[in-house]
Amino acid sequence: MTEILHIVLTSLAILALLGVVLEEVIHVNKAKVTLFLGTLAWLLLFIFPEGAGFSLSDAVQVPIMNGQDTEMVNPALVHIEHGLSESISEIAELWLFLVAAMTFVAYLNKKGLIQNLIYLFLPGHISERRLLVLTGLFCFVFSSIADNITATLVSAALILSLNLEQKKTLRFAALVVFAVNSGGVALITGDVTTLMIFLSGHVSVLQLLLLSLPALTGVIILTLMLARGLNGQVVIEKQMTPIRRVDLIIGVIFLSTIMLTIIFNALFRIPPMLTFLSGLSVMFLVARFFDDDNEQDPILDYIRVIEFETLLFFLGILLLVGMLKEIGVLDSLVSLYQMLPVWMANYLMGVLSAGIDNVPLTAAVLKSGIDMTTREWMQLTYAVGVGGSLLVIGSAAGIVMMSKISELTFGCYIRFILPLLLAYTAGYGATWLMGLWLFDSL
Repeated sequence: MTEILHIVLTSLAILALLGVVLEEVIHVNKAKVTLFLGTLAWLLLFIFPEGAGFSLSDAVQVPIMNGQDTEMVNPALVHIEHGLSESISEIAELWLFLVAAMTFVAYLNKKGLIQNLIYLFLPGHISERRLLVLTGLFCFVFSSIADNITATLVSAALILSLNLEQKKTLRFAALVVFAVNSGGVALITGDVTTLMIFLSGHVSVLQLLLLSLPALTGVIILTLMLARGLNGQVVIEKQMTPIRRVDLIIGVIFLSTIMLTIIFNALFRIPPMLTFLSGLSVMFLVARFFDDDNEQDPILDYIRVIEFETLLFFLGILLLVGMLKEIGVLDSLVSLYQMLPVWMANYLMGVLSAGIDNVPLTAAVLKSGIDMTTREWMQLTYAVGVGGSLLVIGSAAGIVMMSKISELTFGCYIRFILPLLLAYTAGYGATWLMGLWLFDSL
């Protein structure tokens, strides 16, 4: 029974992975697929607890709700309940943080503050090569502050407004995907996998900030390779949106929340989720104070416009990974680290994240119990954060860019595999070199 259940549950995880990779083919949202299969997997675990490797005859006494009486329960059920509670706790902390951060960004984006910042720093007439450099730098910086989906959407809108020829548009798109993923690895607000590794206690905020240097190295190298042949000029039509004082104040609150998240965690070990929720509450109160919270534009409505599909996808994926941990499948990941040096295994994890979504891959490594130094965890943070850029389906930024730029297909994007791989390798190498003398000392 145990082997049969393990095969069925592992098959569900594989189906979920196929659902993510083939989303554009089957036309079924990956959030729906992963959520269904994730919950189904745990239902099967509870229905067939003996499949977890325990005997029904080994019943134990556990307290019931009133705390005074006990009942005989299969130890497999106790183990499964504990595993589910642990997974739900991790998911809740991640969810609350993302809801707060994404609500901030949704508000500022709708009010035009982000768009205005882009036009503020861009000249009206610029060469294609210089525009490519500025686009890469903007995506790198902006994705560290905002989530990578928002950064990609804003960048895609900018690219489409330029009316470039197809080959040049694809170059810009490839750079945006790589730069967005690279910028996100340096701050917990920028990438979910970075946040997951941070919440596990393996890296500190200060160490993550240093990771921005090797990540920027990869972006610069890719920009130089893609800039070859760009000799034209571009005229940018600026459409500035009037910004109210309350919008500027909320923008300052957002930036202050990011800074306080870093400071509070470094000094007092306050969870980032708590600081961001506090910042979100201040945003709500400020909007009310300025009479911006009214029936025509209620401030709480911005929670409804965030990417809940993304949050549900994370929920389904993390439920599946938690299930794989319960049945011991994740132990196979340890064998890769036993066969290869850790730095090489981490590098390959990044390459794998181009085909396997980096969220389940990161969760699998975290839950497998692999023992690594701070330097090695930093290598993994860069690898799984940036490695998904190698294929267009390997990251949320790539999927979003595909949906916005019709010319960008899997086949078109794979033409950039060599420069993308070289840039990824350069960034990973810089992370390895920096780790020799910096990461472990902080």
